[in-house]
Amino acid sequence: MRHPASDPNVRPRAAAAAPATPAPPGAQVPAACDVLVVGGGINGVGIARDLAGRGLSVVLAEREDLAQHTSSASTKLIHGGLRYLEYYEFSLVRKALAEREGLLRGAPHIMRPLRIVMPHDPSMRPAWMLRAGLFLYDHLARREMLPGSNSVDLRRDITGAALKKHYTKGFVYSDGWVDDARLVVLCAVDAAERGATVLTRCAVASATRGSGGAAGAGWTATLQFADGRAHTVKARALVNAAGPWAEVFLRDHAQQQGVKSLRLVKGSHIVVHKLFDHDHAYIFQNPDKRIIFVQPYEGDFTLIGTTDIEHQGAIGAARIDDDEVRYLCEQASRYFDQPVRPADVVWSYSGVRPLIDDESSDAAAVTRDYLLELDTAGGAPLLNVWGGKLTTFRLLGQEAADMLAAPLQAKQGAWTHGAVMPGGDLSAWIGPPNKASRPDADLRLFVQALQRRWPALPEKVLGRWARQYGARIELLMAGGSAGDEIAPGVYEAELRYLAAHEWACTADDILWRRTKLGLHLDDAQRARISAWCEQHITPPGREITLEKAWN
Repeated sequence: MRHPASDPNVRPRAAAAAPATPAPPGAQVPAACDVLVVGGGINGVGIARDLAGRGLSVVLAEREDLAQHTSSASTKLIHGGLRYLEYYEFSLVRKALAEREGLLRGAPHIMRPLRIVMPHDPSMRPAWMLRAGLFLYDHLARREMLPGSNSVDLRRDITGAALKKHYTKGFVYSDGWVDDARLVVLCAVDAAERGATVLTRCAVASATRGSGGAAGAGWTATLQFADGRAHTVKARALVNAAGPWAEVFLRDHAQQQGVKSLRLVKGSHIVVHKLFDHDHAYIFQNPDKRIIFVQPYEGDFTLIGTTDIEHQGAIGAARIDDDEVRYLCEQASRYFDQPVRPADVVWSYSGVRPLIDDESSDAAAVTRDYLLELDTAGGAPLLNVWGGKLTTFRLLGQEAADMLAAPLQAKQGAWTHGAVMPGGDLSAWIGPPNKASRPDADLRLFVQALQRRWPALPEKVLGRWARQYGARIELLMAGGSAGDEIAPGVYEAELRYLAAHEWACTADDILWRRTKLGLHLDDAQRARISAWCEQHITPPGREITLEKAWN
């Protein structure tokens, strides 16, 4: 089956007493705001969150669902990018490494430390080069929680058991794992709880810049909801964080000239039944000098990816092709005793990465760094976001907000460094956090506390809820009962919570982005979730076809 694709220094939320409530089409949409953010991927929600925390009024408009495309199609890693050292991307690697531990501490429910094994293949890179790269990786940024790299004897270590026997030596280093789609949603929740208006199924059909250069002139934008209704909003500044559509949106919908060119690169992943019985991931070197990651996924599965292929055609229609499936299977089979075959693939996904076009001939070598461009010469501020990667979203959001702070006269400064994501403060359940503790250890204590609180609920369900919702499980269980079991392990309380507080409108939103339940349920069980959504969630209206809206 394949599917289409609490820190005392942090200011309190502007609306801390009221959890995020999705804005339905046409309702509670302000007529004016300080900033209109276009795009509900990781960069858009990260910027909206930071700006809202500085006391600015923010409207975020996402044409489809949050994280529906690129931001839910990553390799699920919080990492510096070991392979970028080979392309001399030291600045990018350093700032990404510096972000890792702060992110891991602030979101222990959706992130966890990850040890990654690199089997040494003498026909690829020599051992001295790997050691040198890992030494740099260990020391480019300060580490407090994550252990450094070391060598491993694969003949004796459990991580070598699944590999072909001629792989006898390897290296192990640290990075982090993240549920990417949930990271996006929680940033949106945080933004909403700090006063932002988050709109999904809402396209910015047009944006017109006021003339004269005065800040009061602003932007006038037409929002087009999925049910056909339109709404006009005036904004003092516009942020273009449309990801792969940033170039198209700017040229065709904001009528701006001299638009920067993006390099659109498709990355695809496959999921198979689990290939090994430990919690480490692997990084495999391929003969084409690329790498793939292989990691434990959703308990019963293994995730393999990614590819890097120039993407042509409709951005929203990116799908894995047969050559990509074969490539990932062949490269994984070079290392594993048990061959991986295309027939083993139970799910796949693809995303289009909007990379800055640096004229590199190799898609894998195109920089993953970002560029922020603030244009105030034409009148009201316009901030364009080009490129970027998941790990640096917070830093990007902070830099973007810093750039807009002066023209918008924001009274509050940067605040997100060290901030805890919604649900990430587990201290009420496990006691005050110990700075030296690992987030995964805190999560185990949290699960034990949940089992004491709700002993009648299955341990597996509570474990999943802990990893997805963290301390927000209090809100999920606010009614005092989990309610009816709609499908195995899926209770009505969770579905109601996702619809009321996380902008979930359809079964796909729930099964493939807010959770990965789609992997664990069969067709009939998924159909029951879909039927529940149709009965209990107000339909978002007709979908706006992406290519008609923005291409």
